[in-house]
Amino acid sequence: MNAAYPPNPAMRFGLVLPSIGRGAGPAALDAAGEACLEHGWTSVWVTDHLLVPRDAEAAEYGYTLDAVTALSWTAARFPSLTVGTSVIVPAMRDAPLLAKQLATLDILTGGRLIVGVGASDPHDDGEYANLGKSDRFARRGAYLDEAVALWRHLWAGRTDEFRGQFHTLTDFCFQPLPPRGAAIPVWCGGRSQRAIRRTGELGDGYHAAQTGPEQLRGRIPLIAAAAARAGRPLPTLSVRARVRYDAGPGSVYAICGSPEDMTRDLLAFAALGVADVVLVLPGSEPDRVTALARRLAREVIARYRDRLSAVAS
Repeated sequence: MNAAYPPNPAMRFGLVLPSIGRGAGPAALDAAGEACLEHGWTSVWVTDHLLVPRDAEAAEYGYTLDAVTALSWTAARFPSLTVGTSVIVPAMRDAPLLAKQLATLDILTGGRLIVGVGASDPHDDGEYANLGKSDRFARRGAYLDEAVALWRHLWAGRTDEFRGQFHTLTDFCFQPLPPRGAAIPVWCGGRSQRAIRRTGELGDGYHAAQTGPEQLRGRIPLIAAAAARAGRPLPTLSVRARVRYDAGPGSVYAICGSPEDMTRDLLAFAALGVADVVLVLPGSEPDRVTALARRLAREVIARYRDRLSAVAS
């Protein structure tokens, strides 16, 4: 048993919205939301890219709906689902504008928002250049840290000045306030040592991507130690994972292999105390989203739940 996070028999499931790829559009977003309702999954999430270069590595993200707008659409269409960013990159955008957009989204959804944040990958410098923010790239982690502090300052309704490396606010009014104020959950992504420390120091949750159970197991004590040093509670654990049917392990972790292999990974995540598994299905065509979600629910998640029931009895 993990000392920091007890096993979680109530692990939840969600879907990353198909907002990327030629099939992305309202029908695809609706298909994902409807799949969640059909299978008892609780959340939908959106990926953030804005202006990627035209190279093969970035081709996947060249056809991408705006994250905040796509999430707003789905939040309005599916009022029972939690909505989240997986992840949004403050340094590619602007922290005060995001503070307003995210607060507005939390207001309009009645407090259903989770804000996943990340500093972006080392190869994303071209996207920063396209956005006119090359100067931020080397300091993107510091910008993320300050963005979260700025958001919480504004969301709490504070009117005292805010001074940071990137922002100085002295005469401002921020209204209306989100229903939960500064308590909107902020989940931190990333796999670097700094990202792990950041999770414990300022995150309400850890949103791990490209991370299998054994990799996550090694990070948990580091997150717990960082939270303890900061005098903060343990962050929630969540995992974002691609689903690859009928495929073996690759260079990047995915839930893959046989249904038994995939079930084994879900059981391992639950044993580590993971609260939410956010699934990335291949493709963005509405019919494909529906079919693959049904296959996953039938072949893997039903098996996972049967195993849990057997253990409980």
